[in-house]
Amino acid sequence: MRTPVASDAPVDIRIVDGVVTVVAPRLHPGPDDLIVDADGRWAIPGLWDQHVHMSLWAQTRARIDVSAATCTADVTRIISDHVQALPRPWQGGALLGFGFRTATWPTQPTVAELDAVSGHHPVILSSGDVHTGWLNSKALALLGIPPRDTQVREAEWFDLQPAITQLSAASQDTDSLVRVAVEEAAEMGVVGIVDFEMAAGHREWPQRFDAGIDRLRVRPVTYAGTLDEVVAAGLWTGRQLTESTDLLTMGPLKIFSDGSLNTRTAHCCQPYADAHDLEYPRGQQIYDRAELTDLVSRGAAAGLHIALHAIGDAAVDQALSAFEATHARGSIEHAQLIRFEDITRMHALGIRASVQPAHLFDDREVTIQCWPDRTDRCFALRSMLDGGVQLVLGSDAPVSVLDPRLAMAAAVHRGRDGDDPWNPAESLTPAEALAASTDGQPTIRVGNRGDVVLLDEDPLERADTTAEAARTLRNLGVAATITAGRITHLAL
Repeated sequence: MRTPVASDAPVDIRIVDGVVTVVAPRLHPGPDDLIVDADGRWAIPGLWDQHVHMSLWAQTRARIDVSAATCTADVTRIISDHVQALPRPWQGGALLGFGFRTATWPTQPTVAELDAVSGHHPVILSSGDVHTGWLNSKALALLGIPPRDTQVREAEWFDLQPAITQLSAASQDTDSLVRVAVEEAAEMGVVGIVDFEMAAGHREWPQRFDAGIDRLRVRPVTYAGTLDEVVAAGLWTGRQLTESTDLLTMGPLKIFSDGSLNTRTAHCCQPYADAHDLEYPRGQQIYDRAELTDLVSRGAAAGLHIALHAIGDAAVDQALSAFEATHARGSIEHAQLIRFEDITRMHALGIRASVQPAHLFDDREVTIQCWPDRTDRCFALRSMLDGGVQLVLGSDAPVSVLDPRLAMAAAVHRGRDGDDPWNPAESLTPAEALAASTDGQPTIRVGNRGDVVLLDEDPLERADTTAEAARTLRNLGVAATITAGRITHLAL
């Protein structure tokens, strides 16, 4: 096999007890060695998705797809057709859907519109950025929410997620769906995820590993609601969650600093361009500075890294101030809009930027509508990397697809196949995108984790345009995935 980052010459790789012990030409196998003949394929370090909502990603693909809707009428037509096609009597409980994005719609959804097409069925629809719910009256009553005609947003929506997960589990076996999602991730070359699911992952994932759902390294995060429980259990970031394997370790404390662009709740230094009808023209901050600093301090004192959600530039500023005040370690999650001077602060603090390049696809149009005067500071990947900030890539699945190949392609071309790139000065090279997708192991070296992916093509093949380079990354064929020396996918 050949390694595109370290060497183009054919080499053999030996993995012992989950660690790379030798990288050299023409190794002689021992009598007990398991041999994978790569037949000259390309070897790269295992790929990671640094921001996934795993249960939601698994469940979403079994929900009603409303992602193609461009107005409320599109959604109500989809729901009406679905209701009409249900068997009689219907015993499946609430109808759940996913994917609508209202930022560019001519009108905003109402409960009454959904009531008109849903009959006696509770209907719960999640927005594509997972920051908004559109429910009918039956669903509002089911979840104990007083009657209303508007959507459910941000913190109020997040608080409902455990109950909605239970409704979903009543009609679907979530762990079975997660098992399939994990297997499919391994088929894409994924060896690890950071799971941002809002459930108690430090309890759920050990049970899944015991049930054999163990093809990936997993770092489940905790939220403020379970922080006391995690602290009481002594679960600092990096601690094993089960004695039987080091593949499952505690992740960071996730904290929301603001909302999202599509709901116009990302907290910005200047008002949104279309702020004439907004209650909060600069978006919303979830905590004031003192409250945020206190929460960050509590997590850091317990040995937890901090994953601080900040999409707007004012939220990034507030997040960095909290890191400065507490000396906590961790990441800014998303960093979608950033002031260039704050890149210097991130570098000085050693704070990572955990970014999701495929959000470029969905947010391009709404950014031009909401932030036309600051698009040069959106997804500023090149500026952050050149400023010394460590970049790690993810998907935020189900907001975008759990597939690091897609994230790398988006970072390189900054547009869909066939699109002109959006602000190409902020593009990464294929080598930089790959390095940001391997959890700090950009090459296969002795002493590294024994996580290797065999590819049918050279991911760094010379290309004349970013579109060609992105096409190569997006279409990489994965022949094998090896996690800690264990074959988790094989298509040789």
